[in-house]
Amino acid sequence: MNKTIGILGGTFDPPHWGHIHLAAHFAKRLKLDELMWLPSGEPWQKGAHITPAIDRYAMTLAAAEVLKIELQQLGLSTQVTVNTMEIDRAGPSYTIDSAKALRQLYGDQTALIWLMGADSFLQLYTWNDWRDLMHYIHLAVASRPPYRIAIQLQDHPPLLAHYQDHQTTRAEKLCQQSCGLIFLDEELSIDLASSSLRPLLAHHPSADAIQQWLPESVWSIILEKGLYQSKVR
Repeated sequence: MNKTIGILGGTFDPPHWGHIHLAAHFAKRLKLDELMWLPSGEPWQKGAHITPAIDRYAMTLAAAEVLKIELQQLGLSTQVTVNTMEIDRAGPSYTIDSAKALRQLYGDQTALIWLMGADSFLQLYTWNDWRDLMHYIHLAVASRPPYRIAIQLQDHPPLLAHYQDHQTTRAEKLCQQSCGLIFLDEELSIDLASSSLRPLLAHHPSADAIQQWLPESVWSIILEKGLYQSKVR
């Protein structure tokens, strides 16, 4: 493989420490050459009341800068980028479209690894053309302890079969081929849901709470733009 790229896609409404910790963990575990943030344009499964893309992009840029510092402190040389592909694209944001576009951009010799939490993985079967994703990318899923996700997979037989067809227990294999594998990481369990955070931000949280949830730079943008303050979303 020429290069290994981790892709952290999401609405990032807002980006928070969970996203940053997951990105840093996989950057180290998978020895990523690049960690790409990929904010969605029109997230079709998220419904109404999504913060405008321009504001989510600004917050994502701020979070990416925090991640750069985190990676430097870990002694990692992973490049951190923010890709506006989905924001620039008209219409709903489908992961399959981004996966195809990234594969075309980077060619067949680049390992493309989509990073996600267990909750997102358990909803994979609801995504557009979800089975075809493995033709373009790997999946790396933060899931500890692993038995929880194994039990929940029993409730979704098509997803369970899909996982069994593509699973690997060796993280390094994701870097040795370009796509087609699913790796459940047993070292990190993390909540990437911003939906539970937004109502809390609307109720003037304490400084201590903010430091627990968000980098200061992201919180500054939220205050400057008055995001999440007018109503509970």
